[in-house]
Amino acid sequence: MRLDLSGKTALVTGSTQGIGAAIALGLARAGARVAVNGRSADKVTKAIEQLTAEVPDAQVVPVVADIASEQGARDALDQLPRADILVNNLGIFGSADPLEISDDEWRRYFEVNVLAAVRLTRAYLPGMTERGWGRVQYIASDSAIVIPAEMIHYGMSKTALLGVSRGFAKAAAGTGVTVNAVIAGPTHTGGVEDFVYQLVDRDLPWDEAQKEFMRVHRPQSLLQRLIEPEEIANMVVYLSSPQASATTGAAVRVDGGYVDSIVP
Repeated sequence: MRLDLSGKTALVTGSTQGIGAAIALGLARAGARVAVNGRSADKVTKAIEQLTAEVPDAQVVPVVADIASEQGARDALDQLPRADILVNNLGIFGSADPLEISDDEWRRYFEVNVLAAVRLTRAYLPGMTERGWGRVQYIASDSAIVIPAEMIHYGMSKTALLGVSRGFAKAAAGTGVTVNAVIAGPTHTGGVEDFVYQLVDRDLPWDEAQKEFMRVHRPQSLLQRLIEPEEIANMVVYLSSPQASATTGAAVRVDGGYVDSIVP
């Protein structure tokens, strides 16, 4: 199966590193014109250099904007008025005592992880439906389903994305535009390494620390290891393709599986 996205423009939010960077690279390899987004011009430039080193003939557009804000969303639209594929990847995460999470922190997680994606969907979806083709995706998390006790504010935001995705899929029904959520499991990024060491002994070598984290804090995983960003990207590229035209309103799992006794 050859996934060909030639002639399509894709915006991947928060794509200077981690899962977002892997998704941008995967879409570029499939032939899409890719907009790399970040808040810092230096980081966006560096990410584009890394992407084009892998795909020398890639068409890449910088979108320097803090899309977690209303003004940032407007800035992004000024730089990229049209997108055929929107991947709402931007997100924040961290551990916290549930009883110590402030109102401001609850709002921040909702603003960044949910409302930023809603704003961009409102902006780009009408053009997609008018043209009769488009793809919108939300990078959700297994934390939406198995809420971690140490990050319920994050889990809440990812659960919200499942509802947002399903709702916008209904709004786009019959238009040729698909809207889906990708439920990503614990993924091996630099930020996740820092997070893991917040919860396990910092003196452990990384391989042992990862195993201990999965054993104690994510026992529901059947994969029993962290997922690599490229594994998430593979699913996103497929869902962005014409071959995925009959998949919409779905929450597609790339989460390492679940132990049956935890999630039916």
